[in-house]
Amino acid sequence: MKIPTVLKHKPVIVSENYENIDGRNAYGSEAKGLSLGLAQWNDRGKVDISAKVWRYTGEKWSRQSEELPLHRVVDLAILICRAKMYFLEAYRIPGLYDPEHPEIGRVGLQGDAMTVAVCTDNPMISEDIALFDGALKKDDEMLSERLRVLGVMLKKMGYA
Repeated sequence: MKIPTVLKHKPVIVSENYENIDGRNAYGSEAKGLSLGLAQWNDRGKVDISAKVWRYTGEKWSRQSEELPLHRVVDLAILICRAKMYFLEAYRIPGLYDPEHPEIGRVGLQGDAMTVAVCTDNPMISEDIALFDGALKKDDEMLSERLRVLGVMLKKMGYA
């Protein structure tokens, strides 16, 4: 299925078969494509690049399609990696986290840092963190494959 080019997001680089590799939803996903292109929020004289997940309901392109600035896509990858690192050792902590010290770590970015922490404001955090840990373990093979590919690419680009 071809990604539309007449909408506000202007695709430049596309993956139009994403539904075939969308994790556990592979071959049945409503996420039909990914694109990198000119952001829909661009104003005259200002050009930002964004990444977009294109969803198709079977009848039309969904308004649930998501467009993100590229730095946020990378920030999400960083957050995923930091969370995976945390959960490698979290089994040692009763309940998988310390309510008195919920901060997992800080990742330095742009002269400050992204704070990563367990969301203790979630009233169901004890149950939800166990569910999250189980889902992370269940999806470990799929996530690890993608992270290995990313690691190889980053190394080839001189970032590792």
